[in-house]
Amino acid sequence: MRAFAALAVILVGMIAAGGTSGASTPLIAAAERGDVAAVRQALAAGAPLEARDERQRTALMAAVQGNHVEVARLLIAAKADVNAKDIINDSPYLLAGARGHLEILRLTLANGADLRSTNRFGGTALIPACERGHVETVKTLIEAGVDVDHVNRLGWTGLLEAIVLSDGGPRHVEIVRLLIAAKANVNLPDKDGISPLHHARQRGYREIERLLVAAGAR
Repeated sequence: MRAFAALAVILVGMIAAGGTSGASTPLIAAAERGDVAAVRQALAAGAPLEARDERQRTALMAAVQGNHVEVARLLIAAKADVNAKDIINDSPYLLAGARGHLEILRLTLANGADLRSTNRFGGTALIPACERGHVETVKTLIEAGVDVDHVNRLGWTGLLEAIVLSDGGPRHVEIVRLLIAAKANVNLPDKDGISPLHHARQRGYREIERLLVAAGAR
């Protein structure tokens, strides 16, 4: 019975891996629900790591979406691709950064994350992390070497998103401080020519304004 179950895992995975899309495999389903034992069993049975479901998610991507750290650790240790993109152009690395899943992010960075990869908005992992106030994630990505001045398709850098799409509170103040310390260009404007300083003043973000002025913003 156990041998039959193992064979089923392999066959289903092979079918899914053979095309561009397909139904969720047992490995993906187990990763999605954070079932460490089932993931370990599927891997032992030879389930293909890079099989895709109908959303083009791999098992690792499904694990990241649920922030299932131990499952992600197992899959990455088995050499799952941390840069494999789904149907909306997210990868395990990019999504971990955007959602502030710090433990998984660090695992992806230690296992080949492409720091230059971009999401569907043309942004690096750093930009949504700045927007969402993930302070430790921003710090981690800066230390990893992500370009602090990358501009996405909306015309925004991480610094701009930390101002334009934030509430100006303590987390975003700290992110602005981190970006300035990392030598982000404080005068790089958005696509309409509006500077970070102007955006901060317009919103009444006094502490961010003070930091920008001290860094030479105009």
